[in-house]
Amino acid sequence: MNSKEIRNKFITFYNQKEHKTIPSVSLIPENDSTLLFVNSGMFPLTQYLSGEKHPLGSRLVNYQRSFRTDDINDVGDKRHTTFFEMLGNWSLGDYFKEEQLNWWFDFIINEIGLDPNKLYQTVYLGNDSIPKDNESIEVLKKIYTKHGIDAYEGKEMLSGSPKEEIDFSKFKIFSYRDKNWWQRGDAVGELGGPDSETFYDTGKEHDSSYGEFCHPNCDCGRFIEIGNSVFMQYIKTEDGWKELKNKNVDFGGGLERLAMVSVGASSIFETDLFLPIISKIEELSGKKYSENVVSFEIIADHIKASCFVLGDVRGVPPSNKQQGYFVRRLIRRAIVYGRNIGIESFSVDLVKEVINIYKEYYPELVDNYDFVVSEIQKEEDKFRKTLDKGLKEFNKIESDVISGKDAFNLYQTYGFPIEITEELAQESGKKVDMDSFNLEMDKHKGLSQTASSGMFKGGLADSDDLTTKLHTATHILLYSLRNILGDSVAQRGSNITKERLRFDFSFERKLTDEEILEVEKMVNRIIADDLEVTKEEMSLDNALKSGALAFFGERYPDLVTVYSISGLSREICRGPHAKRTSELGSFRITKQESSGEGIRRIKAVLE
Repeated sequence: MNSKEIRNKFITFYNQKEHKTIPSVSLIPENDSTLLFVNSGMFPLTQYLSGEKHPLGSRLVNYQRSFRTDDINDVGDKRHTTFFEMLGNWSLGDYFKEEQLNWWFDFIINEIGLDPNKLYQTVYLGNDSIPKDNESIEVLKKIYTKHGIDAYEGKEMLSGSPKEEIDFSKFKIFSYRDKNWWQRGDAVGELGGPDSETFYDTGKEHDSSYGEFCHPNCDCGRFIEIGNSVFMQYIKTEDGWKELKNKNVDFGGGLERLAMVSVGASSIFETDLFLPIISKIEELSGKKYSENVVSFEIIADHIKASCFVLGDVRGVPPSNKQQGYFVRRLIRRAIVYGRNIGIESFSVDLVKEVINIYKEYYPELVDNYDFVVSEIQKEEDKFRKTLDKGLKEFNKIESDVISGKDAFNLYQTYGFPIEITEELAQESGKKVDMDSFNLEMDKHKGLSQTASSGMFKGGLADSDDLTTKLHTATHILLYSLRNILGDSVAQRGSNITKERLRFDFSFERKLTDEEILEVEKMVNRIIADDLEVTKEEMSLDNALKSGALAFFGERYPDLVTVYSISGLSREICRGPHAKRTSELGSFRITKQESSGEGIRRIKAVLE
């Protein structure tokens, strides 16, 4: 079964279980300072998992494009990628463990056709304050019995790995202490709960370098995780974790991995989501994938991920900061590995293959084709001019430890991201003095840093009171900009932290000092008027007909939430917002700058 069939069947299956389909949101988060890229289908649902009513109800389903920066260094092992699609279904205080686990097994066995004998399930072992998830274990045993399998629970994994050989023909369910627990954060009010992961036995031989004995959560590659049901049944209080009255289900399944096990492939790169790209790389290089696995997988994954970030409705070009840094790193890393197999240029050829695979589901890739090709080509041309010189410079370094000064020279003069230098060093049996490299970076004024460490770890938008107020202020700011500069002004993105708001909008020139002052005064006038902020749920068509503004290019569900400020501002938005404008305090614009051709950026604070 190919990826299109799996994707479509998943949506249809849960639609028949009364789930409403929600759209795949932009890969670039808005109003979240903690996250560089959307890394799961759960991201746009944070507030609803916390208790707010979703306009489409309590049962939801979708497929969501995702990007995980942490997986960059794992690409090349036949099962990891940076870009992937997540199939997701959610219960917001509706059904729970029995329905979720039964439906999921029904889908993968009866709809996709997976052999139940090759399926294994993990659950949470519990700790001193949270009990073992015996409820899921009992549900799972009944599911296996339904499919003619006597499933027994294996020995509890207290330390994360077994002390003896496991009879996988008998034991199907395993409880782990150091895994199978999910929580959003450590603060009071955060949600958490046990999760139950589904693994598929690929039949590969165990690699003892990962431990003497294999188990479902082993990293050797024999077992591959294809789905995870998170049961959000606790809330963090001053006294520890307490049971929630309304419990949630958050399920995520990897489309690439489901496609892999469905066709019996040994790698996700041997599925229809990658094979056209792999074939084109073979054509361009004259080499075989089977003989150059790491190079092929890095090139295929990194160019695909770059296409999705560049081709997004909030597309980000290569740069030395934040999301742009990862686009640059992906493209340059692909170039280095392309050079290893003799590829001189691949921009147009590989971009076409990526878009052909996904155009039916992500039409924005087609719309932004010229921009994607242009940016990748420019980055290729720029880096290739210095690549050979940089490699020659690298090879001149005789010491086993590459100094921070040499590493910084490769970065500044030859455009080598530090991670590429580290990889080259590792291949040569050398190390990089990262402490001295960081000192060199700190000393160099004018170059952008990548981002704070917290942003690279990923996370969810906080619901801090000040963040909520700043979110409301962006609506007032957009209204004021359109009122003063004209209706051609449209929102092009925003980012909000507890300290400030950053707002991008379409406008061809720099604002004058007088215009900045005028915008600031209008925003403060609206705040002082103590206007009510109201929330309505309506169909998308009615929302647009009513004059509600929408983010250009964004895909919205059929039923949306509209926030209005007393007849002035009216926008389609997920929230949250202040109840009245007077709650905001005093608004001050701190900076304006360019954010790209025809795009201006304003930074502002509330005092």
